[in-house]
Amino acid sequence: MINRINLKIVFSIFVILLAFIQICNAQNVEFEKKNFPDKKDEYKNAVRAIKDGDYFFAQAGAKYKEALNKYQIAQSLNPNNAELNYKIGKCIINGREKNKSLDYFKKAYELNSKYAEDLPYLLGCACQLNYKWDDAIKYFNEYKLKGTPKEDVDKRLSECETGKTLEKTPIRVFIDNLGQVVNSPYNEYAPVISADQSVLIFTSRRPGTTGDEKDPRDFDFYEDIYIAKNENDQWQAPVNPGSPLNTKSHDAVVGLSNDGQKLLTYRGQDNGGDIYISNLKGDQWSNPDALNNNINSKYQEPSASLSPDGKTLYFTSRREGGFGDLDVYKSTQNEKGKWQKPENLGPIINTKYDEDAVFIHPDGKTLYFSSRGHKTMGGFDIFKSVYENGKWSEPENLGFPINTPDNDAYFVLAANGINGYYSSARDGGLGGQDIYMITFLGEEKQVVNNSEDNLIASITAPISATVVEAKLEVKSQQLTMLKGIITDATTKAPLNASIELVDNNLNEVLATFESNSKSGKYLVSLPAGRNYGIVVKAQGYLFHSENFDIAATDGYSEVVKDIALNKVDVGSKIVLKNIFFDFGKATLRTESTVELDNLANLLKEYSTLKIEISGFTDNKGADAYNLTLSEDRAKAVVDYLVSKKGIDKTRLTAKGYGKSQPIATNDTEEGRQQNRRTEFKILSK
Repeated sequence: MINRINLKIVFSIFVILLAFIQICNAQNVEFEKKNFPDKKDEYKNAVRAIKDGDYFFAQAGAKYKEALNKYQIAQSLNPNNAELNYKIGKCIINGREKNKSLDYFKKAYELNSKYAEDLPYLLGCACQLNYKWDDAIKYFNEYKLKGTPKEDVDKRLSECETGKTLEKTPIRVFIDNLGQVVNSPYNEYAPVISADQSVLIFTSRRPGTTGDEKDPRDFDFYEDIYIAKNENDQWQAPVNPGSPLNTKSHDAVVGLSNDGQKLLTYRGQDNGGDIYISNLKGDQWSNPDALNNNINSKYQEPSASLSPDGKTLYFTSRREGGFGDLDVYKSTQNEKGKWQKPENLGPIINTKYDEDAVFIHPDGKTLYFSSRGHKTMGGFDIFKSVYENGKWSEPENLGFPINTPDNDAYFVLAANGINGYYSSARDGGLGGQDIYMITFLGEEKQVVNNSEDNLIASITAPISATVVEAKLEVKSQQLTMLKGIITDATTKAPLNASIELVDNNLNEVLATFESNSKSGKYLVSLPAGRNYGIVVKAQGYLFHSENFDIAATDGYSEVVKDIALNKVDVGSKIVLKNIFFDFGKATLRTESTVELDNLANLLKEYSTLKIEISGFTDNKGADAYNLTLSEDRAKAVVDYLVSKKGIDKTRLTAKGYGKSQPIATNDTEEGRQQNRRTEFKILSK
């Protein structure tokens, strides 16, 4: 008992001595000559450096960087001065690597906790940036006791509680730096991608920009746009496309159409910052054109994203009348392609704080954006909201470790829903902000109990590895991505063609796209839940059609479909894949209207063409029945063209072939479906 008491006394004395030592070590040392008797020259240099640093410190902003350089000279002589540690911390927290301010604010607080009224607040911010949630809460509450304005502090306290929750329940992702091929020791940010991840376009402030000069406001190189291509799952070295995309001033990328053919850029010299659009013609980008006054206002518009059909623009603006300073808006095109008066997305998306960096996914309904106002861990966090049943869902934080206590923005997600890209100044980067790829892994695998067979086998061959169930699939996006190359059927040369996307049920052309004039490549996003007709057209060629009936419950799929177009020559023929009949009948369904109208337009364009409409069936049923059915269906098409579209009946021949000319096996339903078809071929020009 006595020994225990003695131990307690010894321990108490030890704690008191340790605290005394810490107090002694935390003694504030002023920059006075008497404190550095043997270092006169170093003292003079330090005093001069502090004076120069104070000059830059008072200007704040980009000048914090220069102030920091000066203060560090004095810090090397005297690291135990509260004022200097405070100022160094403030320079750092206003720079790129904010989290590194903690040690300096902490030292300033230990040396003189009352040096500055906002010292507890800044120390709380630094703790928050370093995931020290409870310490941050302690210092923020201390700051509140000073009677200072509480709104920002209360928001910080809420962010810490959110951060604690999110950090305890991290999402399963890999976050990989794209490496030295893409990133540099300078800032790279705001990445955008084509839906299939074949193209990455981003903004960089590296040497070698178009002007190759530094902005005198922050001494970094002017922004330029860079383009990298993905070949064999490897990013190639990015290329600066030069003029006209890049100028001698700031040029940044904000959005890219799914097919990579339309680029949205930002230029800050007009109206506080406007959005421009450029089109890819072959391998050359057109001169960027400013969007109209319904989009660009006298205020700043810093980000934008095109919907999959290209007819809706989501963008952010500081214009008056919003819920906060920076809000998310959308604008749609009219029949002439003009952007209409925008609509604020409302209080579900927008808050009294800033919302920015907007991105609409290729599924056409999932919106990603960054916000300071929703439940964040600090700064901007990335959120998503889904438009269903006529309204936007409550924004969902993407979670930790994607979001951090610092600013996280400009997130884009590939069509597959598995790979995302964003920029971040994470530890271990190459310098400044880098571009990272996020791989979503889905739910965690569950441990599976060993079966009896496994247990018996382990007697002779012990199992050392944990047995887990098969890999779980990431929840897939509900869309089909159709892509390929359009060529001349004879020469195999790439073609610049238009691709019409049709809703067969509504008989409505949803959107029109173009294949690249040099490569012939095209890409179309098909959100689930519609019967789509695809019509490919090029001058001097027969049109080509495809049908995709995608159920609302279908997940993500990628279809590669190379399309060869036939010239308008005698003997050329095509399958009309969007001609539909009732089962076992020759009654045309209304979903056939757009396809029939395209055929009528072709006949009107080439007014001397004579064609045969050919009907075919599968091998189910009697030969005579199939022959009659195929003839009746061919006649139904001819009758429509004559009676509804005014085509001279002498130019049209209807013929049925029954089951005699299959183009696929009749042993499967898919094959039989291909054999049940309507074609036309040119008899004479």
